[in-house]
Amino acid sequence: MVQLALRSCFLRPSRLSLRFFSPNMRPLTLDAVNPQLLEVQYAVRGELAIKAELYRDQLKKGDSLPFDKVISSNIGNPQQKGLDQPAITFTRQVAALTEWPALADLAPGVFPADVVARARELYAEIGSIGAYSHSQGVPLIRQSVAKFIEERDGFPAHPDDIFLTAGASAGVSLLINMLITDPTSGILIPIPQYPLYTATLAQHHGRPIPYLLDESSGWSTSIESITAALAAARKDGTVPKALVIINPGNPTGALLDAATMEALVRLCEEHSLVLLADEVYQNNLHAPAAHPFTSFKKVVSQLRSPVPLVSFHSISKGVSGECGRRGGYFELANVPADVRALVYKLVSVGLCPPLAGQIGVDSMVRPPRAGEPSYALWKKETDTIHAALRERTHVMATRLSALPGVSCVESPGALYLFPKIELSAKAVEAARAAGKEPDAFYALALLDETGICVVPGSGFGQKEGEWHYRLTCLCPGVEEYVGKLERFHLGFVKKYE
Repeated sequence: MVQLALRSCFLRPSRLSLRFFSPNMRPLTLDAVNPQLLEVQYAVRGELAIKAELYRDQLKKGDSLPFDKVISSNIGNPQQKGLDQPAITFTRQVAALTEWPALADLAPGVFPADVVARARELYAEIGSIGAYSHSQGVPLIRQSVAKFIEERDGFPAHPDDIFLTAGASAGVSLLINMLITDPTSGILIPIPQYPLYTATLAQHHGRPIPYLLDESSGWSTSIESITAALAAARKDGTVPKALVIINPGNPTGALLDAATMEALVRLCEEHSLVLLADEVYQNNLHAPAAHPFTSFKKVVSQLRSPVPLVSFHSISKGVSGECGRRGGYFELANVPADVRALVYKLVSVGLCPPLAGQIGVDSMVRPPRAGEPSYALWKKETDTIHAALRERTHVMATRLSALPGVSCVESPGALYLFPKIELSAKAVEAARAAGKEPDAFYALALLDETGICVVPGSGFGQKEGEWHYRLTCLCPGVEEYVGKLERFHLGFVKKYE
């Protein structure tokens, strides 16, 4: 009888839960969660992205819509379905052999000799990628990152100063969390900015200190703008702790020149600021000969500056495009040993970054060299990707700028354009009536009519009374893609003239 009664309870869990329900049990509501989380906004995957996914589901079901596909131009996700940036063969071959080392013997002659050698070297260091690694990242891979930095900059780098991460975002969040000591702590961020920064500051109860980039001079960074932002912040009772620089810029694609970088380092010295250098687009350069990338590590080293510097990089961008593997790193410079030890303690809480991402970092910083079996294909693939992004960026910027009421800076780097749109008073009035920011209203209408998902400039920050949107230059079929943007804009202008 006892067995029968127990069996009856397990067969009817819902009745059991009802029988023991307590009338005093309070339901979980938003009032019970951390109130800071309610302030977090992330426009890149916000309202428009959610609506785009609903449209994508409707198309799968065969529903009739004004378009036959959704184009996700809202995020730099190079290998997303519908885009055409392929994975780099060398990266995927190394990944395959570290996932299943026996594959090299089961398929002899399929993998180039340098791929097999790399995979075996990594396996000898790591073992199974199903096991935890060192919390700071695999030592061999950190050594490879240090060598990459030294070759890039001409100055030493040490593996102990390098922390592998689950994408650059994880490192940014960690460092901002460390720097926010109380609610008066502030971080200088460029406007427009990547929403990761405002979202992370909101989460950790810090204050953004916005400084405006200059669109009229190619979205350049102004020392005067930062100085004015610092003065305003201190007047407001905010304590500036760090300066964020995104170079090349997101969403603007702007690339800093050496003189501006030196001035920024000196400014950090003067105001005792930590310099947070977001350099994840350093390999996305459309004219590297004319507009080369220079790292802040190199500038700080050349100036022999004592400025504490944290530099971030990622496998999600560049020609890797391995967003889903979640691989990246940050390097500490001029950071004392006790602070570095605290960083290590904090990363240890998460045990280790994903091993697949760490291996992706190794392939990014240690690609095939000339003369090695994989080099010719690697060079062809990377050159093709760079050429496609360069051509798409130029065509899109030129044609968008030719539209009435649109101006678009042709960016020398990154994966995006950030065109400015002039909207009529009637359009602004319609947007306000709908409870939307005018550029969000425009972007929603664009999605509804064309299936193209962009991010309104209000999600990145912009000057009062100006409106923009960000779109990627990753989408294939640029003629069809830009044609849809042109036809929509002309129709929108006519509707609200």
